[in-house]
Amino acid sequence: MSSNKSIEQGLKFMPKFDSNGLITVIAQDAETGQVLMQAYMNAEALAQTIKTGQAVYFSRSRQKLWKKGEQSGHTQKVEQILVDCDQDCLILKVRVNAGQCHVGYQSCFYRALKERADNKLEFIAEKVYDPKEAYKKGVEEPAPAPFIYPLKCLGPYAPV
Repeated sequence: MSSNKSIEQGLKFMPKFDSNGLITVIAQDAETGQVLMQAYMNAEALAQTIKTGQAVYFSRSRQKLWKKGEQSGHTQKVEQILVDCDQDCLILKVRVNAGQCHVGYQSCFYRALKERADNKLEFIAEKVYDPKEAYKKGVEEPAPAPFIYPLKCLGPYAPV
């Protein structure tokens, strides 16, 4: 089987990370089908997610791993990981216990482009929680110790 054919039709998980060592991930509510958020994972975040069953992402702005809910308590329990045809994008089907967007909405997709308006948005959802309460600004928690996990499961596809 050619390389593309084995990636597209084979049964071996070979995630394709970009030049920054990241893969695009979409979190979708396993119960409702609602798209909750889009984020990125590096090989370590993916390995931790697979191992623990809890969504772990890579923050591009902070350049570190973050377990969804580590500050807010709004977690994502991974039920299934879907892989697209090129293996360069993942969908996490997750069970959630609260709103998932850091500004208070169930989904990060709480606005839509107004019909026939090229630069105007409209709200399509209501807030489901108060982010000030969930994140309790001013309360600093100690940073977690770095997690080291052997990336054997990703084999040669783990970024160097």
